[in-house]
Amino acid sequence: MRSLPLGISLPLTSSLDPNPALTLKRPNHHSSIFLHAPPKSGICRASQMVELFPTLSPEIVVREARIEDCWEVAETHCSSFFPDYSFPLDFVLRLDRLVGMLFGFSVPSGCKRICLVAVVGSSIDQSLYIGSEDIKIGGFDAKFTLNKGYVAGILTLDTVADYLPRKGPVRRRRTGIAYISNVAVRERYRRKGIGKQLVAKAEALAKTWGCRAVALHCDLRNPGAIKLYRGGGFKSIRVPEGANWPHPRASPDVQFNFMMKLLNSTTN
Repeated sequence: MRSLPLGISLPLTSSLDPNPALTLKRPNHHSSIFLHAPPKSGICRASQMVELFPTLSPEIVVREARIEDCWEVAETHCSSFFPDYSFPLDFVLRLDRLVGMLFGFSVPSGCKRICLVAVVGSSIDQSLYIGSEDIKIGGFDAKFTLNKGYVAGILTLDTVADYLPRKGPVRRRRTGIAYISNVAVRERYRRKGIGKQLVAKAEALAKTWGCRAVALHCDLRNPGAIKLYRGGGFKSIRVPEGANWPHPRASPDVQFNFMMKLLNSTTN
């Protein structure tokens, strides 16, 4: 089963606008584990069917996202980062994220991008596969599963280096550093170590890519995320005075903490 990247979403505002199609801006959603609850209303209900069948002591499996995870990844992302959006904009957000994952967006040659998911109560033995290897959707095998899996958390890992400081006077793209973003855990599964498991899996994957370090930007207003990363061995990197380092696009009042961890170092 092929894995898929987490696509790039439409720029968005942090609140509804009378003409959202024309004035949407990208929110702050980089490398933060959001601590507020998902929206009370919304059109997306598919992944909430698990509420009818609670799982006792659910097993958490962190793996690469598959095509059958697309809708739940979109739901997890949007309910975490846009909890106050209501219909129809919340539905548009989920469709945008779904399209981005199914068809993907171009990644520079030699770079990688992947989405990791933390799944509750999922195993191969519990899955019923339907589809054919001869059918393709967006470049992926059109093989879907009906299983007990439930996406509880997500994380994106890439080596595109868009948000890493450029190297040298010619501002060359950084290599050998993997970048973590879009970390989100559903409200009912928070404070269970899922974010920590996602980050650990990302670090292990980055090593297989030949990376020497991982980096991220964390919202200074999110103490829970800062505690997670510092506890995992990430160190804050001070931006030199006068330097123009890239950072995630967000509201002007949002401040980020650029953090990095050497993969061959011990966790403090």
